[in-house]
Amino acid sequence: MTWALKRQILYITVLILCIAIFGFLIIYPSLSKAPTCSDNKQNGNETGVDCGGSCARACLAQVDEISVLWARSFRVIAGRYNAVAYFENHNKNIAIDKINYKFRFADKNNIYIGKREGSTFIPPSGRFAIFEPAIDVGNSIPVYTTFEFTQTPSWIQIYPEKIKQLEVLVSRINLINEDTSPVLSATIKNNSLFIIPEVDIVVILYDANHNAVSTSRTYLDSLKAEEERDITFTWPEPMSAEIVAKEIIPMYNIFLVKSK
Repeated sequence: MTWALKRQILYITVLILCIAIFGFLIIYPSLSKAPTCSDNKQNGNETGVDCGGSCARACLAQVDEISVLWARSFRVIAGRYNAVAYFENHNKNIAIDKINYKFRFADKNNIYIGKREGSTFIPPSGRFAIFEPAIDVGNSIPVYTTFEFTQTPSWIQIYPEKIKQLEVLVSRINLINEDTSPVLSATIKNNSLFIIPEVDIVVILYDANHNAVSTSRTYLDSLKAEEERDITFTWPEPMSAEIVAKEIIPMYNIFLVKSK
């Protein structure tokens, strides 16, 4: 082997080594990058792709579907109705920040007469309600009301300690003037050290057979830590049946709750 050929081989070898080292320096950071919850891979302690384990997002495989217990429309005045869907979230420490939904309405002949779309949050664990007010159906009467979520939910895990500390209590519930212009009053208290913004409060009234007779909603811009507020619900027409039970459901987005 000539001296010139040896020198060429040396140069080529050095060049290849330089390219290999340069390529390694470029690729190494991505190879050594710590797992994250947004890298489109199942890694670390994740139980799915970017979900489960220490990730905030829960995997759909570990989540139970929400049960839609019923959906109904309630007359306010002629041609105007409130729609309510009533649910149970079986997932103890998992909630949804935002999800779209749709109510659909049909008359006694099951002929479509309208719809109402919106978005809401889903609280962790327990029963809750979605309320749509002042639905105008003209001269039609909505006998059939259906409800559906219109997108795949994105479930987020909530620290159990936060759920345990959050406590909203309702007391002093009193309904008067059932046969004329009903008024229901109650007291709501934030029994925690958190500030709870944008509180929707839904009331459902039941007859002796536990059938929902009527419903209403009121709103508070916030409940401060350990704050107590009086709330009132009114109806323009008498109740259609004797009311024997009253259920008041405070609704708030747990993702908006802040420390004091």
